[in-house]
Amino acid sequence: MSESASRRGALLALAVLTLVWSYNWVVMKQVLQYSGPFGFAAIRAVLATLVLFLVLLLRRESLRPPPLGPTILLGLAQTTAFQSLVQWALVDGGAGKTALLAYTMPFWLLLLAWPLLRERPDRRRLHCAALAGVGLVLVLRPWAGLGGLSSALLALVSGLAWALSVVIAKKTFADGSVTPLRLTAWQMGFGAIGLCLIALCVPERAIDWSAPFLWGLAYNAVLASGLAWVLWALIVQRLPATLAGIVSLAVPLCGVLLAWLLLGERPDLAEAAGIVLIAAALVGISRAPARASS
Repeated sequence: MSESASRRGALLALAVLTLVWSYNWVVMKQVLQYSGPFGFAAIRAVLATLVLFLVLLLRRESLRPPPLGPTILLGLAQTTAFQSLVQWALVDGGAGKTALLAYTMPFWLLLLAWPLLRERPDRRRLHCAALAGVGLVLVLRPWAGLGGLSSALLALVSGLAWALSVVIAKKTFADGSVTPLRLTAWQMGFGAIGLCLIALCVPERAIDWSAPFLWGLAYNAVLASGLAWVLWALIVQRLPATLAGIVSLAVPLCGVLLAWLLLGERPDLAEAAGIVLIAAALVGISRAPARASS
């Protein structure tokens, strides 16, 4: 395959991945009509783990587990905490707003990387973080009362959990000794165990095993987890990191748009202004190089 054809294939994969992950926020919101948040998250994670290990077998990658301690911590942060908090936030929160707030992960990572990874942010990134803070205030609108604030805070904390998982991965697996797909499969497995324990301990509504629920489950396990991570591995291999990072910018914004079109979640003027500020800050952070400091 020529270099240009390889790049075109990776760009197509990037577009498909963005659409799959963006639309999944609508799917995760809709599926809560038929299930409690934790039960769905647990079943999704178990099925996604099986799909990921099947993909590893098909790609003939090693099934040997990475170092167990860091992988378990990664699974608890990236799968157990992130997925449970996101699904909990979606119970009362809109799909678009939850997606946007969960994807504030780069801002949390900016704060965590300074003391934990010795990566001191430059002035431009700090200005972007301040801009994002203004945008968050407009999106959260604390002056409007507590209605919807709890779900927004849950989504923000999910972004913090995601950022923590990135720190764990950077500190432990930055040498490339474990492929992203194998690490994802194993951390997903350990995280699924944590989600199952939460689902067993927290009382919630019984699952309605209807066609819409099964469709949502299949979309999450097969497309949003299995196929998506195969596409992501392809993108990382064939595209520059800055271009691959477009996914982290496009998914929440497309999620807001799809939630508006499909769920009628129309942001008011303050929320729209906050979304624009957060999007601008995300672009700024993604473009500004970090400056290491000892």
